[in-house]
Amino acid sequence: MASSILVREIMKKPAPSVSDQVSIADVIDALSRHNVMGLPVVNEFGNIVGFISEQDCIHSMLVSSYHCEGSPSVKEVMRTEVVTVSPETSIVDLAESMNHNRPKQYPVVEDGELVGLVTRKAILKALWENRAHCDAPSKIA
Repeated sequence: MASSILVREIMKKPAPSVSDQVSIADVIDALSRHNVMGLPVVNEFGNIVGFISEQDCIHSMLVSSYHCEGSPSVKEVMRTEVVTVSPETSIVDLAESMNHNRPKQYPVVEDGELVGLVTRKAILKALWENRAHCDAPSKIA
C-alpha cells in the first residue's frame, strides 16, 4: 500500500546540495549534474540555510543580463525559508501537501542533519509502481 512507503525509501541520498559560497554557474552545473530542479544550500557547518531552484536561477540570470550586472551570489538568489520533511514521512502525505502549492521537492532532515532530497518525480514513480498491483489480475483461491 502506498501509504506505507516512506520518504526514506525514495529520497536521493546522499543529499545533493550546494554551498552558500558558490557561484550561480556552480549551482546551474550542480542542478544539471544531479538532475534536480532545486538544491538545498548549506553553510560551512553543513546546516541548511536556504534553497535554490532552476526558476530562481533563471530569474536571477534574466535580471543580471538585462542590467549587464555581474553574476549574483547564491546568498542573493536563494530562498531562506526552507520546508523540510522527515525520512519517516509517508509519500502519500507528502504528495497531498504538494497539491496545495507547496514546494515540488524537499530536503530530508533527520536530527537536524540533511540526509536526502525527495523530488516530485521520485514520488510519482513510487506511486505509479505501487499502483501496478491494482492492474494485476486478481487470483481467486
